[in-house]
Amino acid sequence: MTFNGFTQEDFDCFLIDGLVPRMQAIRERIQPKFQAISDEIIHDIAVQTGNEMFLHIARHARRKVNPPADTWMSFCHNKRGYKQHPHFQIGLYDDRVFIWFALIYEAPNKSAIASRLLKQQKKLFKDLPKSLSLSMDHMNKDYTPLAKLTARDITLALERFRDVKSAELLIGRVIMADDPILNDASGFLQLARETFEQLMLIYRVSMSST
Repeated sequence: MTFNGFTQEDFDCFLIDGLVPRMQAIRERIQPKFQAISDEIIHDIAVQTGNEMFLHIARHARRKVNPPADTWMSFCHNKRGYKQHPHFQIGLYDDRVFIWFALIYEAPNKSAIASRLLKQQKKLFKDLPKSLSLSMDHMNKDYTPLAKLTARDITLALERFRDVKSAELLIGRVIMADDPILNDASGFLQLARETFEQLMLIYRVSMSST
């Protein structure tokens, strides 16, 4: 399949009632697009990270009753799973697409990662585009544009990520469903590449052991 962009039909998957019919729509409409996106950009991510990268498409296998409010794909250096490691995500809610570098609560070395990010905060964040955003929870839609955050705000977010077991750290881009870039396949793919490249230094520091 060739990636031709996202359409309203993709977002409408999340308006379908019931776990089984919504998951069927996600599998039929969205997951093939995830695979097509990966085919286009996973090599670029691997070159930038210096690691072989593997695609993980959310299966929502643990869900028994409630249908998912969002779905996503992840790129990670670990073939078996991504949740315990720094990784990149592209996903959808009913009204937006997100492109994140993600550190979620399953990561066993959150404290060490946060300490490294705090130590190098000025270098890591000073040149990030203000059009990027920060979120502390991958389970909801809340996010804050970097343009609205001071250096102190970012410090507090990193400290919360370090000190609170359930806290997460996601940095990237949120694109609302009516943005024309989502209908422009080549434009979206280029934007995803650029976003991951902008976040690559944070990824490398997160992956570092020193």
